[in-house]
Amino acid sequence: MDDATTAFLELLTKHERPLSLYVHGLVPRDSAAEDILQQTKMLLWKHFKDFEPGTNFLAWARKTAFHQILTHRRQKKREHLPLDEVALEALGHAVSDLAVEGSARQDALRACMARLPVEHRRLISLRYFEEMEIGQIAGRIRRSEMAVYRALSRIRMTLMQCIEKQMEAHS
Repeated sequence: MDDATTAFLELLTKHERPLSLYVHGLVPRDSAAEDILQQTKMLLWKHFKDFEPGTNFLAWARKTAFHQILTHRRQKKREHLPLDEVALEALGHAVSDLAVEGSARQDALRACMARLPVEHRRLISLRYFEEMEIGQIAGRIRRSEMAVYRALSRIRMTLMQCIEKQMEAHS
């Protein structure tokens, strides 16, 4: 792969989730949102030579997606579309703000997870990343289901308090 391809793929990979959340936040039908997202990605690649390295890739990608959403709306003009372009743009800004807040919360969660004792991180991993049932976790760690419920409840409370402190400290 050449340097431009590598740079594009790195930036797209880094910002794919917030871009997806942005589009899905503005387009009510998942299939239409996915089509718009794919069209946006193709346009981003096609015009990547116009992107200035060091500037905000996500803002550029969202602007491209926004124009794709407007194009989609114009093509579906005969269908009932409840929002005009001004309202859609305002909603787009709100979705962007939520994505930034979500990213800050994710950063806080990562920091708080890193502070947990290893055995607590393991429980969280088993439950939420490996999606194991409480009974399976209890069997794996050789504790009762009630003990697992209590431990997860305490860990979630600890994480919630830690995240709130992190968010207050950064606001």
